[in-house]
Formats: sequence, C-alpha cells, structure tokens
Amino acid sequence: MKLFGIDVGGTFTDVIFSDTEKRMTAIHKVPTTLEDPSTGVVQGILELCERQNLNKAEIDHVFHGTTIATNAILEYDGAKTGMITTEGYRDIIHIGRHQRPQNYSIMQEIPWQDRPLVQRRNRIAVAERMGPTKDQVITPLEENQVREAVTTLREKGVDSIIVNFLFSYINPKHEQRVKEIIKEEYPEAFVTISSDVSPQFREFERFTTASINGFVGPKVKNYIQNLELRLKDSGISAELHIMSSNGGVATPKTVSEKPVTTLLSGPAAGILGGAWAGELTNRQRLITFDVGGTSADIGIITDKGYSESSARDTWIAGYPVMVPMIDIHTIGAGGGSIAHIDEGGAFKVGPRSAGSRPGPACYGHGGLKPTVSDANVVLGRIDEHNFLGGEMKIYTNAAYKVIDELSEQLDLTRERTAEGILKIMNNNMANAIREKTIQKGQDPREFSLVAFGGAGPLHAVDVARILNIPEVIIPVYPGINSATGLLTTDLKYDVIKTEFMMSTDMDFSGMNEDFSGLETQLINQLKEDGVSEQQIQIQRSADCRYAGQGYELRIDLPGGKINEETIIEAFNDFHRSHKAEYGHSFTESSIEIVNIRVTGTGYMPKIEKQAIHQGNNLEDALLKTGDAIFEVEGSLDKVQTKFYQRELIPVGVEFSGPCIVLQKDTTTVIPPNCTAFIEEYGNMIIKVGV
Repeated sequence: MKLFGIDVGGTFTDVIFSDTEKRMTAIHKVPTTLEDPSTGVVQGILELCERQNLNKAEIDHVFHGTTIATNAILEYDGAKTGMITTEGYRDIIHIGRHQRPQNYSIMQEIPWQDRPLVQRRNRIAVAERMGPTKDQVITPLEENQVREAVTTLREKGVDSIIVNFLFSYINPKHEQRVKEIIKEEYPEAFVTISSDVSPQFREFERFTTASINGFVGPKVKNYIQNLELRLKDSGISAELHIMSSNGGVATPKTVSEKPVTTLLSGPAAGILGGAWAGELTNRQRLITFDVGGTSADIGIITDKGYSESSARDTWIAGYPVMVPMIDIHTIGAGGGSIAHIDEGGAFKVGPRSAGSRPGPACYGHGGLKPTVSDANVVLGRIDEHNFLGGEMKIYTNAAYKVIDELSEQLDLTRERTAEGILKIMNNNMANAIREKTIQKGQDPREFSLVAFGGAGPLHAVDVARILNIPEVIIPVYPGINSATGLLTTDLKYDVIKTEFMMSTDMDFSGMNEDFSGLETQLINQLKEDGVSEQQIQIQRSADCRYAGQGYELRIDLPGGKINEETIIEAFNDFHRSHKAEYGHSFTESSIEIVNIRVTGTGYMPKIEKQAIHQGNNLEDALLKTGDAIFEVEGSLDKVQTKFYQRELIPVGVEFSGPCIVLQKDTTTVIPPNCTAFIEEYGNMIIKVGV
C-alpha cells in the first residue's frame, strides 16, 4: 500500500509518504497556501511523488488533517446561519446556563453572547413539542410555520439552517421532518439537525454543538469538495479520508455532513503520532508534548490508550461542544510567544504570539517583540546556520536587540532575561501537564514525555526536569508528527443515545435493544464506506454518575447481552474511575446510566515499523563545537556544546549533553547531565539527569 499523510498548519503543510510493502518512508514540507489550503496539499503530494519517482496513480490512500473548521470558529469566520427551534426556546444559545466563564470578573467576554453563532434576528421559533418519553407528542409540528420560517431565512440570505428542538434527542421525528421541508423549500442551504450531530440531553450544549456544525459547515464542505476535485484533476485517484477529533478518520461525505467532528483534527493526529513513537519504543504510558509557534498541546496516553474529553470540559473558542474528542489540553505557549511586562509589573510570556508574520525578530520578517525563539537564539540553542536544514536564515542581531530592550526594563543581563523567558515558558507548560496528570490522579514520574512540533524538542528536557519525568522521546520526524499520526489510525465513528436508567431499576431488555440498534447503524455505515464485516470492531461504553451528580464519567461495557452480572462489574469500574478522578467514591450510592455509546472502527492500512541504519561513528555526526548558555547549579554560564546532525548519529551509541541535535524539522536541546541515544526504529531517547 502507498499511503500519504498531509497535515496543514498555519505556516507549513507537512507531507509524509509510506510504502508499506517496501517499508520505506519519505517526508516533505511546502508552504501552506492560506487562501486555499487544498492547493498546498496537492502541491506537496506531487512534489514528493516527483522526488521519490512515484507514479501518482499508484497512491492508494490520502489521509488528511485539516484546520478549516478550527480556524472558522477561532476566527469567527463562518456561514451566515439561521435557526428553527421550539417555541419558547429561541434564546437558549444566548442565555446558556447563567454560568460565566470567569466567576468573579465584572468585565469579561461571554463567547456565545459576544460572538453569537446565530444572530437573534435569524432565530425563528415554531410550534412543536415532543414529550420527555418515547413517542409522546405534546404539540404537533406546525409545518406551515416551518415553511414560512424557511422562506424568511432564505430571503435574509442565510446559507446554513440549524434545527434545534427540545426533546429531539429522545424522538427526532420533528427535526427530521423539518429537514425534509428545508430540502424542498431551500435545497441550496446547508442543513444541520441537532439529533444527527449530538443526540443527547443538555439543550444548551446540544443546540450550540449543532450551531457550530452549521456555522463551519459550508466552508468545510466547499473545501472538501474542492480538494477532491483538485486531487482528481491532478491524476490522483486515491481514497481520501479526513482526520476527526475522536482519533479516527472519516470519509469526505461524513465530514461534509458533520464538520464539527473535525475541530481537533490536527492536534488529534499529533496524539496518535506520539502514541506511534511510544509503540516503536515499547512505551505505553506517555505524555505527548506538541509545541508549535503559538500553542502547546498536551495529551495523556496510558495502557488503556488515550482518553476522551468529558461533557463538562469540552470547549472550542469558548463554546461548549458535545462530540467525541480526544482529551487535549492547549495553552498559549510556543516559539512565537511574546515576552512582556504586564500592567502590574509582572514578567510574563504569552499567550500573545508573534505568529508567522512578522514572527520572532530572529526570523527577519519585521518582528519587534521579544519571543521564546529569540531567547533560544540568544542562549545559543538555535544555530543560525542550520535552521530548517540551512534553508532559513536566522538574524541573531535582531534577537539580541529585542531581548536587550526587555532586559533594560527588567534590569537584568541579556542572558538572564533570555533564560527567564524560557523558565517562565517551561513552567507554564509544566503546570499544564500537572493539570492533566497530578490533578487527575496520575504520577508524571511514571510516564515518558514524547516531544514534537517545531519547538517541543527545544524545551522538552527542561520541562521533564521540572516534573521529574525520567525520559524524553523525540520521534524520527518530530516536526511532522501529526502527519505521521494520520498513517496510524482507522475509520472511526461514534453514536450515542441518552438512556437515563438507575442501577436500582435496570431495564436490561431495553438497553440491549438500544445497543443492538446503535451497533447495526454503525456496521451499516462502515460497510457503506467499503469496510468488510471481518474488519469492523465494535466497542461499547456508558456515561455514568452517582444519583444527584451533574456530570458523568465514561466506563467501558462488554459486548454481548448486558445482564446483572456484567452491569455489576461495570458499576465497580465506575467506582474505581470516580476514585481515580476525584479521590473518593460512594460504593453504597445508586448509579445512573445517562448515555450509552457505541464506537465502530473499520481497519485501514497503516505505516509499518522500519529499522533505521545511519552513521558509522559519532564523530561523523559532529558539525561543530560552540558556546551555548545553560544554568548549572544556579549559575548561568557559557558551556562548550557539541552540535550533531541527527541523521548521521549511529544507532545505539550513547552521547552526553550539553549538545544540540539538528535536523530539518526541529532542534533538540540536551542540557548538561543528560544522555541520549538513537534506538532501533529511529526515536531519540533522552535520559533526564538532575
């Protein structure tokens, strides 16, 4: 199989090619074409095909991570949307839950009010009301009102219509009928019904999730259609699959209908790439550490795999989202993060970023603010002659100038100021990791830190030292790790049904019937995507809580018939999960099953393990010896530091810090008192000294 993985970032589009039969891999980077990312995607594929003398017609699969939906919601640049909803519930997406993001601030932004996904004038209520029990109709759907509403929205120039009815998660018939009417009256509109996107209780979160889908939908659908057309016109007939937030890929058709499922497309692929690096090194307990120019994404992988976000803490751009997503924590910390003194006189780094243009001062694009990258240049940790494999010039004097300006305000030396920037940055990232480990009952000392992204390997060892993490893993291609992750996953879909069933009053017959229906739905969908039944795997789970609690924890359930024996074991698992999450459990309390879930996975071809052969001796990899600045025993000194070319370092040969390891897509800093080696499959393993 010939596989391509393409991840589109803000600056570069990363491309990886894998021939699973020959067990060979090649990578490439092209500038992201922001006006139309599909141009850069196709360009990257064609250029790599030319470099590898590959017939583009022989490509079997193209896996793609996209930021179209993410950028649309972050930049508040989506479609003009309209909503049809139940009478009396027109303002649900404005009112929310009367909870403010910052409890004690009298001046704050309320995203769903300051940046409404649907303007109030485009929200129309109609007569309808399903009851809270199955098949109960309190108020029949007034179809004439629906047709009038569609006509009104069409005349207002609305591109996308969202249908949010109160009890559609129990019975979606009214929403489905409205969808049919919209298709009759306004076939050009992009239509979203909440029962298709997120059929579960909590109307504010469900309404908002559907609204996000409608807001980003036309842009994502147009992009996917354009990409398919460009691939076809370029002679690439490979199957296209798009990365979803749940850690799987989906077909273009599915993504076009439910683009909200791609909000964490790129970061999710990064988690998978980190897991792949761990698998190559036989590590299962991993902290993934993806640092780019603007942000740092942190994920946790255990022997049970990666975890999904819960309903209580899944937010994108300040909006709640109720679709399955890998649990990823993002903070504003990256190579472009700006160091500054705030109004209170405190020395801070980020979350503001210089971005790619003008970017850090050292990039020479006109940046005038001191950034993390500039601090690394001042400390000698970025080599001005070997950045991006020598393809990009670094302006050292520009970095000195902006750091000097900050050092005057702080009354510190240039070097102490630069070291202070990195120390603040590293502690910010360490605190973010603490939130996902220590505060969740996990000990970071039992994990390996997998560092990737353009800036992750620069900071990984220092962050690991703060947390007493014993080792750092740097993947073979850390700068394109998300693209690599795309080649490690499968087709994956999730379906959900709100159940509301107490442990004291179990309806096993009803639950088994519901599970069977959900599983049949998923199997049929995967078969439509060309997956044989033998290659389909089904996983059940349930969202549970103690009676009276407001939020749930997810537990796995076995296949086959659910009975008293299996449910007792599941409830014991819930008690254990609750204690791990919160530090206590209530074994005598009743448990409520809120939602049941089924995940369907369809096998896809993947990248294969490839042993590497590089370098004969360590001296051949040594590019030069120069000064770099490190803090040793509290003293900040220039230290003789070796600069190695990673591709020439022989496998299995241990080398010691201080040293800098250079490669095209990133730079790895190995401070004093640390050792490292390249293992069989190409990962760099760094043993962190004190």
